[in-house]
Amino acid sequence: MTKCNNEVFKNYFITYYFSIGQAQNNIMTKNQNLEIPKLTFDINGELIVTASPNSSKHDFDFYQGKWKLSNKKLKTRLNNCNEWTEFESTQEMYLILNGLGNVDNFLATFDGVPFEGMTVRLFNPKTKLWSLYWADSNEGKFDPPVVGSFENNVAHFFTKDTFNDKKVHVVFRWDARDKDNPVWSQAFSDDSGKTWEWNWYMYFSKIAKN
Repeated sequence: MTKCNNEVFKNYFITYYFSIGQAQNNIMTKNQNLEIPKLTFDINGELIVTASPNSSKHDFDFYQGKWKLSNKKLKTRLNNCNEWTEFESTQEMYLILNGLGNVDNFLATFDGVPFEGMTVRLFNPKTKLWSLYWADSNEGKFDPPVVGSFENNVAHFFTKDTFNDKKVHVVFRWDARDKDNPVWSQAFSDDSGKTWEWNWYMYFSKIAKN
C-alpha cells in the first residue's frame, strides 16, 4: 500500500471511530437527561416500587435475539472517579415461562480470562412488576433483584444492596425508545437516592440473523 493510501486508510478509521464515539456520547447524554424517579420508602425504610399502568409481560419482547454491546464502565465506584474502561461483549436473550420471563447471557473477556454473566427477568402478572436477577462467573450467586417497570419505553428497576461494606441503592435503567439500539445503564446511590453515580453503560446493536 502506498504512503498516500496509508494516510487515506488511517484518516478513514480515525473519522470512523470518532463518529462512533460521538454517537455514543450523544446517546449517553440523551440517556442521562432522563430523570431517575424519586425513591419512596415505607415506615420500615423499605423501598416502595409501584408498577406503571401500562406495564406488561411484553415489555422486553424487543430484546429477543443476539446483540453486540459496547460497554463503558467506571473504573472505581463511589470514589469520585472519572476514568472509564471500554470493552466489547455479546448477549443473547430468549423468552421463558410462556413469555412471563426471559434469560440472557453476557459474554466478555477480561485480561484473557472469559467472563460470563446472566440475567433472569420475571414478570409478576398480579403486581405488574418486573424482577431482574443478575449472576456472574465471578460470584456464582444471584444479586438482590432490581424491581420496576416500563413507562413510555423507559424502565427503572431498583433495589438496595451493599457495596464495599456500604449500604447503597442501585438502579438499572433500560432506555428502549430506540428498540434497534437500546441502552442499559446502572447507577449507585449512597444517600438514599438524593444523588446518583452512573457507573456502567451498555450500547446495544442487533446482530442480524444468518
